[in-house]
Order: sequence, then C-alpha cells, then structure tokens
Amino acid sequence: MALIVKKFGGSSVATTEKIMAVARRVLADKKPEDKVVVVVSAMGDTTDDLIQLAKGVTDKPYGREMDMLLATGEQVSIAILAMAFASLGQPSVSLTGCQAGIDTNNAFNKGKIKAVKPDRVLAELAAGKIVVVAGFQGVTADGDITTLGRGGSDTTAVALAGAMQADVCEIFTDVDGVYSADPRVVKTARRMKEITYNEMLEMARLGAVVMQPRSVEMGKHYGVPIHVRSTFSREPGTIIREVYTVEEKEFIIRGVTHDSNVAKVAILGVPDRPGIAYKVFSALAQANIDVDMIVQSIRNADKNINDIVFTIAQPDLPMARQIIEEVGKTIGVLGVVVDENVAKVSVVGAGMYGSPGIAAAMFGALSDAGVNIEVISTSEISISCLIQADKVKEAVGAIHARFFKDENNAK
Repeated sequence: MALIVKKFGGSSVATTEKIMAVARRVLADKKPEDKVVVVVSAMGDTTDDLIQLAKGVTDKPYGREMDMLLATGEQVSIAILAMAFASLGQPSVSLTGCQAGIDTNNAFNKGKIKAVKPDRVLAELAAGKIVVVAGFQGVTADGDITTLGRGGSDTTAVALAGAMQADVCEIFTDVDGVYSADPRVVKTARRMKEITYNEMLEMARLGAVVMQPRSVEMGKHYGVPIHVRSTFSREPGTIIREVYTVEEKEFIIRGVTHDSNVAKVAILGVPDRPGIAYKVFSALAQANIDVDMIVQSIRNADKNINDIVFTIAQPDLPMARQIIEEVGKTIGVLGVVVDENVAKVSVVGAGMYGSPGIAAAMFGALSDAGVNIEVISTSEISISCLIQADKVKEAVGAIHARFFKDENNAK
C-alpha cells in the first residue's frame, strides 16, 4: 500500500476528453490498497481567460476579488474530474483548497502556505475515495480565498504530500521531466534522471517553469521525493530529491535557464547615506514584490550619489513603479528608468562552487554569440546575466553548447 499525490496541470485537463484520460490513467496505475490524492489546475487557458475577463472592467489589481475570480477555474476542474471517476465506478470527492485544509497568509495573488491540515482529506481516503483537490488556492485566517501564484498547483500537491507523509508526489505535465535547458529553445537539451532540491529550486527561481520554486522548497522541507513526468507518456521522468543516487552527480553544470518575464529598474541619483536602500526595498517588500540582481554603482563621487539597478517580475512593474516614484520623492532621486526588453540567462550546478572557469566559460559563450551583458549576479550554485530579450535563444543555445558537449550527452 502506498499514499500517492498526483498533480495534473492545465494542459493535462484542458478538455473533458483529457480529463477522462487522466481518470483512466490514475485508475490504471492504482493498486487496490493505494490511497490516491489528485491535485489539478484549471482547464487549459482558463486562468488567462479569467484574467482577461477582469481586464474588461478594470486595469487595477484588485487582489482579493481577483483571487475570488481565479479560484473558480480549479473548482471546475475538480468537479468534472470527480464526476469522471464516478462514471468509471470509482468513489471520489472534490475538495477546494479551503476544504482540503490549505491555510495561507493574506498576500492575495501570491499567497504562501502557512499550514496544511489534511484531516478531511485523510478521512475521505480512509472511506475508500480518491480525493480530488483544487490546486493553486488556499484560505486565510479570515476565510478569504487566496491564490498561490503561477504554478501554485505544484505547491499545493507537494505541501499535501508532505503534510500527509506521502510516499511520493508525482507532477504530471506536458514535458517528460526536467531538462538541461528548455527543449523548445535548445533541441539538444538532455533530460535528467535526478536533480537535487537545491539545484531544482535555483533553476525554478531563475526561470525553469517546469516547477514553481515554492513547491521545491516544500519538497525539501518535508523530504518528499518529487517525480516530474509526462501525462502523455509512461516513461519515467526526473526525480527531485536531496542527494543523487546515479552517476549524474558528476556534472558540474546541471542546467541553463532563462526568464523573459523580467524588467530592469534603475533608480538614478540616489543619495549615498545610511538607510536609503532600506527605504526603497522595504517599501517593495511590503507590497510583496520580489527583487533580484541588485547592483549599486557610483554615479558621482563628488556629489555623493549612486545609481541602484535591480530586476523584478514584469507583472509587478506597475505597482513597483508607483512605489519607487513615491519613495523617490521623499529621498530626492534624479529619476527612475525602466527597461522591459530584457531577459535573464543563468547556469546552475552545485558542483560549480570551487570549480574555477565556470563564469569565464559562460561569459565567453555569450561573447562569441555577440550577446552583451548588462548585469551579473551570482550565488554558490548559479551565475546569472541580464541581457536584451531578443538575444535569449542565441544566448541559451551558446551557453548550453559550451557546457554540454556531445560526450556528456552520451553518458
């Protein structure tokens, strides 16, 4: 007997025919004594359609009401999938995030799971039912619905798996695992058999959309193995776990990622005195706006002023611009410049620390491809470069070719 959590994304449940196929697959894989929880996203492009529906009446980011609207997408999916199981003779029940015990903070559109109380889920499993849970959503202490951000269904699935001490969490998607680069951009990208939580977390944070960063954090926290695999194939995918068990641990660079959903913000002429940076970034933090690639440079040593450059996600730009301009007036900056025509390319690998030459090789690949670097940032297991958005394909291809030679692909 095993306790298994399976998550199916929007492309996997895009039509009623696909939902029936998911139900049949789950039942075909289920052993008689297995207990199964299925977490699903909204059907196909439903979330995008709901966003456009809201834009028909307002451009303002009404957080609470947007979450009330967006959460309906998953509720459609869970109800239809539960009906599909019933039509195949399998007892099942659909639960919203609230009913499944997903408690979050009150950061609308970017909710973070504070606790999982799966009492109802466990009770339904004990009654012999397959439990179908709405991903992407939770509830605040005040009873308000929140959504967990893009890819939030992954986080729901892993959090449930951890709270219930599941044997494995399977993430079914339209790709058959985690690749060394986006296979739509790099045709020679290699699928990995395994990857560590830390490496996958860094890849997800830097643009690999196969997993949401918070879901990987949940997996690491609970120690739950995550199996990323294809809905449309029986082939094994990629296992995300704490340590390697196969020879792939020998690779220094695990992946090349890119993120085109970023914007560069430059605050010009910032007074060089204590507390200024705190005022800027604390204001952004209060609005739940994540900041990355922060660089401060001297603009005029005689006048004691600096420029501060950083990146944010493009959807956060309208709110961030308003906040920065308001704070800028109080501290006396010269101006704010925004560039949306940028992208971030990165290399990730736990083996790069203590391996000289990784940065030089990356920069050399970009130079050979004629790609200019605007900003550089590093961590112990990653190097990121901000470049012009129209150079992404050339940049990712050149970097991947530099680190993943034919002999590596043959291993």
